[in-house]
Amino acid sequence: LGKCLLSPIVLAAYAYNRSLSELGPGGRSDGEPGILCQLFAFFMAFFGLAPTLLLLAMALECWLSLGHPYFYRRHLTRRLGVMLGPVAAGLCALFCALPLLGFGVPMQYCPGTWCFIRMAGGGPRQLGFPVLYASLMGLLVLAIGACNVSSMRHLYGMARRQPRRGPPATATPHMEEFDHLVLLGLMTVLFTICSLPLIIRAYMGAFAADFNENADLSALRFLSVNSIVDPWVFIIFRTSVFRMFIRRLCRRL
Repeated sequence: LGKCLLSPIVLAAYAYNRSLSELGPGGRSDGEPGILCQLFAFFMAFFGLAPTLLLLAMALECWLSLGHPYFYRRHLTRRLGVMLGPVAAGLCALFCALPLLGFGVPMQYCPGTWCFIRMAGGGPRQLGFPVLYASLMGLLVLAIGACNVSSMRHLYGMARRQPRRGPPATATPHMEEFDHLVLLGLMTVLFTICSLPLIIRAYMGAFAADFNENADLSALRFLSVNSIVDPWVFIIFRTSVFRMFIRRLCRRL
């Protein structure tokens, strides 16, 4: 949904060779970015935070189902799962709308084809939101990492407890848990690497007054890479050939 909403705006800016502020109606003052730029900044912030919150919900669900199955079976219902998506999206939308209300400043970044919250320069009112946004992202990353590491520990224990099959010379442990273990590990490492640059840039801009649009653009690219690569990692890893390769590698190791 984020790609479908944001990509046409960027393509239109390149097609008309104009910035986002020039494409849409102007802001309320001369120094304020246009309405389209403000909307773009909101979408960028929202689609950076909302999937992360949903990833945390998925990580918690995985951790509870493996580590606390009785609690999971009793308290986590289908109704709760259905409600979780809209509630998470609503909370993220309210939080990311704060710059539109004056807490934080939407800003057009070079080369004029993308907008985000200003992460350097200005007073506490302008820099409070990016610091809060980065802190929330950092807490979510830590929580997701902790849940996934705990789930991986449970999966490893389950794999070790599996009985060996076949004659002793060719017996190998059941590898289904290792499939999930490796997949979870890959996605955790990828998510952490892609999320940290934006968190670091927000803190550097707020506390070290480091205004570097190229570095900010690189951080946003890293964040976008996660949503592009993660599905491909999942799709490729679920193929039988790749899983067979991983199993043979694990057995050799």
